[in-house]
Amino acid sequence: MPATLSPGPRMPILEIVSLVPNRRVVASFLEYLQVEKGLARLTVSAYRTDILQFAEFLEKRKRVLSTARREDVRDFIQQLFSNQVDGRSVARKLSALRHLYRYLLVDKIVNHDPTLNIDSPKQWKVLPKSLAQDEVERTLAAPGPANNTKTAAAMAQRDRAILEMLYAAGLRVSEVVSTRLEDVKLDAGYVLVRGKGDKERIAPLGRPSLEAITEYIRSARPVLANGRNVPTLFLGRGARRLTRQRVWQMVRTATAAGGRKSSPHTLRHSCATHMVENGADLRTVQIILGHADISTTQVYTHLALDRLKTVYQKHHPRAKVRT
Repeated sequence: MPATLSPGPRMPILEIVSLVPNRRVVASFLEYLQVEKGLARLTVSAYRTDILQFAEFLEKRKRVLSTARREDVRDFIQQLFSNQVDGRSVARKLSALRHLYRYLLVDKIVNHDPTLNIDSPKQWKVLPKSLAQDEVERTLAAPGPANNTKTAAAMAQRDRAILEMLYAAGLRVSEVVSTRLEDVKLDAGYVLVRGKGDKERIAPLGRPSLEAITEYIRSARPVLANGRNVPTLFLGRGARRLTRQRVWQMVRTATAAGGRKSSPHTLRHSCATHMVENGADLRTVQIILGHADISTTQVYTHLALDRLKTVYQKHHPRAKVRT
């Protein structure tokens, strides 16, 4: 049976700092909270949950709590935000880690605090999720339904056109379902978008999306319209208006075939991500996405870092390796 740790001196632990397993660190800290700090059981349990979550995150990086780095804490917080954890919960988890490392510093189990100078969660911006370019290609090439009826074929063509538009123009799902037939300018290669606050913008459409939309309008839309004069571009069965929920379900199914279940907003982020990765400036991306403030678009700047480093290494004379 492993020895338990008392709230007294912990010098034996100092002799094996690099070998301290997470469970002993956590057990020692929780004992300190309960015995020396006198915290309630529920509070101690909350600390335990938060710290073990971070410990599990570290295990994937081949690290333990006593060897965590500042970048580990930042990446952990970023992962929480990416998984839609609310800011209050993130702040609580960061507070638990701060208390842990202050305790470990005092007991000299660590010689640095990886939570030092970590920004408050309120100052963080969520890094958008996006698909890799090959994932997008697989999504757009996903096979249609097994049902080969005329209506099913028309709906499959509609879904393909929607996927292409979401990715090509970076539209919000609400903007897609509200697009009118007259808003698509096939000859000019763009779509007129009515975004938040009824603000209009022009979003370019690439050749694949133009071809998919053209084919949908030519052969699929008349089947779904069923002889009715409906202004909306994308129609449901029986000329019904397409709902955002239906588009969300369709995108989730299509992206699952591409390798990862995602949402219409993921395709919007993928559009912006891939543009920045290929050298587009933020102002252009801002206009295409319809962001009112450039600061919203600046969340994509981190995506261009690898490209900037590559260009710097190639062109700056001081960056070149001397032989």
